Amino acid sequence: MRKSLLVILLLLLAAPDGWSGTPCKKLQVGADRIDEIVRLTSGKRVGLVANHATRLTDESGTFLPDTLLARGVEVVRFFSPEHGFRGTADAGAAVGSSVDGATGLPVVSLYGKHRKPTAGDLAGLDVVLFDLQDVGVRFFTYISTLYYVMQACAEQGVAVVILDRPNPHDAVDGPVMREEGYRSFVSMFAIPAVHGLTMGELGEMINGEGWLGGGLRTELTVVTLQNWAHGDPYSLPVPPSPNLRSDRAILLYPTLCYIEGTCWSEGRGTEAPFEQTGYPDRRMGSHTFVPRSMSGAANPKHKGKRCYGPDLESYVVRPGINVEILVEIARRSREHGVRLITRPRFFDLLAGGDGLRKQLESGATAQAIRVSWEADLAEYRRMRSRYLLYPDDRYTATGE
Repeated sequence: MRKSLLVILLLLLAAPDGWSGTPCKKLQVGADRIDEIVRLTSGKRVGLVANHATRLTDESGTFLPDTLLARGVEVVRFFSPEHGFRGTADAGAAVGSSVDGATGLPVVSLYGKHRKPTAGDLAGLDVVLFDLQDVGVRFFTYISTLYYVMQACAEQGVAVVILDRPNPHDAVDGPVMREEGYRSFVSMFAIPAVHGLTMGELGEMINGEGWLGGGLRTELTVVTLQNWAHGDPYSLPVPPSPNLRSDRAILLYPTLCYIEGTCWSEGRGTEAPFEQTGYPDRRMGSHTFVPRSMSGAANPKHKGKRCYGPDLESYVVRPGINVEILVEIARRSREHGVRLITRPRFFDLLAGGDGLRKQLESGATAQAIRVSWEADLAEYRRMRSRYLLYPDDRYTATGE
């Protein structure tokens, strides 16, 4: 008996930190749960909202439509979001409907002539599968596509099944969109800029909070993740859009996307978009880059001009909004007589209000800006806690 206890003790001492006595289980995204998807779609005509990242997590990254068709799922129509079915179109570029060359199935663009599926688009469908990789940020438009798909399906009596995926920027931070006048395709919901939800959880929130309007409620099923909890790190195997190519870009995206409303470059047209920022004035900093035309950035801001800015490698970048970076950019611009926010309406739509713009223009400190968000964030966290499908021990039971 004593010898057996000694062996167990030695094994525990040799085990890595955090060892629980059981082997780690592999993460499964909703798309990996093929048997469950087949069960939910059996005997039904299916539409699929998808793009290039709609893949399984097997070694070859199998394209989900191929697996569904091979398993006999009657997929009759695809729907594509911003950047298109193959994920190559520039941000904001209209995408036309087409036919998928591999399958011969029609692809209905939800970022072209219309962004909400029409009755004709949904005609003959019993269920729409939704599988897009979000990045946890309110102005990343795939969540707006989810909203319109849910609303249209509720109106037409078509069920929706969300195939859930992890949130790679799983934090709660930033200004909350409160006023209806700032509601747009880049700011659809009364949620913070960094919302801390998966697509499945957001779908439940949209239903539960009555955001579809007119008393509508979607017949919604979420094929949940397996072996994932909030706060678990997740590195995307496939870039979700042309200019989010790395973990660091996704980490900085909620901060640097605001640069789109300014005269500075957010790094589009370089090999490191959303990892750097600059303006064609050497007084703005020691870091330099030159934007050029390339796939996903056909006509980037300041194309062909050398841009100068702060070296973001010197910042400790945290999940959420790194306000210190925005405050520093505003300070440098102000000191050198450069008007920073040249597209105020678009900047305000990204922010969900005019508060952040006015704070940056007035020289507010990063601390003051963060304090101004606290009450709204606390209220949001309480609401968010009602819709969580996965554990989250980062907040108290009240969500604060």
